[in-house]
Amino acid sequence: MTLLFDSLFNGISIGTVLLIAALGLAIVFGLMGVINMAHGELMMLGAYTTFVVQNGFRQLGDPWRDFYIFPALIAAFLVTALVGWGLERGVIRFLYGRPLETLLATWGVSLILQQFVRSVNWVLALRLGGFGLLFFGGWWLLAKRVDWQRIKGWVLTLLLVLSTAIVTVGGRVLAQTYALAVTQPWFGAQNKDVTAPRWLRGGIPVGNLFLPNTRLFIISLTLLCIIGLYIFLQRTRWGLRIRAVTQNRAMSACVGIPTRTVDALTFAIGSGLAGVAGVAVSLLGSVGPNTGQNYIVDTFMVVVVGGVGKLLGSIMAALGIGIANFLIGSGTLALILPGVPLLTDTLNFFATTSMAKVMVFALIVAFLQVRPRGLFPEKGRTVDA
Repeated sequence: MTLLFDSLFNGISIGTVLLIAALGLAIVFGLMGVINMAHGELMMLGAYTTFVVQNGFRQLGDPWRDFYIFPALIAAFLVTALVGWGLERGVIRFLYGRPLETLLATWGVSLILQQFVRSVNWVLALRLGGFGLLFFGGWWLLAKRVDWQRIKGWVLTLLLVLSTAIVTVGGRVLAQTYALAVTQPWFGAQNKDVTAPRWLRGGIPVGNLFLPNTRLFIISLTLLCIIGLYIFLQRTRWGLRIRAVTQNRAMSACVGIPTRTVDALTFAIGSGLAGVAGVAVSLLGSVGPNTGQNYIVDTFMVVVVGGVGKLLGSIMAALGIGIANFLIGSGTLALILPGVPLLTDTLNFFATTSMAKVMVFALIVAFLQVRPRGLFPEKGRTVDA
């Protein structure tokens, strides 16, 4: 029984990490039908934000350095929400209704973000900031002209050329003036370590079990995110609008709901939740450019098995997948089941982390043959559309 309870706790802790990663994807996929392959990289940005905030609080010394995790949660949510808002405005909004193009575009964005964290330095950051300021600032100013629609194409070309030329020359001058000081990568390709605060180290003994404080914190954080998301969707005006657009986009637009604004807000919230998941992931191991790739497939499985856009379904699917992964991968299931030789040999064969994923995916495929719409399928107008 001790082994079983220990395995269940570890499986639940894995499931809560998957759940907090899947929350944002669930509402984005459920509302807009967007397959966001860059969701894992948004988690990675949240993890790197935690690393930056941690280093900043280290400069403050005790006792502030042990409370960096709370500002890191806020910063990670805001940073990734802003990136998600920009992604929706600049890429996703032009690809609605075209799932294959959306998948390819967001996959390209994920590769860009991975390379960005490997090579970003002061020159690159200033170039990107300067380009955004010049291009979008010029676009905003010139859009007020009466003849805007007639000159729009020429303005686009001119702003692109001028903004690119200015930031290229400015970045080259800056690099030559300050030599390596501004061209040294901030993060590089090596993984970075995020150290848990002292009050999160250790754990709580419960009988023969030992519950790590880090895992308990992640479980508590996941519960807070679920409660906060539920209250937002069920008790606020914008939550009502999001649910209305999810049910029937055309009718929502007819009654005056700004569907484009709802799309951007939803994508920003989903991206912000991915950043919060990145904070949780950073407490479990080192942070690297490929951090998000370790979770993206499992996250999509949670959304599909739970039912698109269903919060309760995502909770049950995440916990089920997390517990199954740990029970099978750790060999616990082979130990606690009755000694049937064929069954025991099969479970022992899958008793590794990678092979456990294979077995869980096979079980998910079999489940989807019976319930192709997941645990809690959509009902009503959404199904008929």
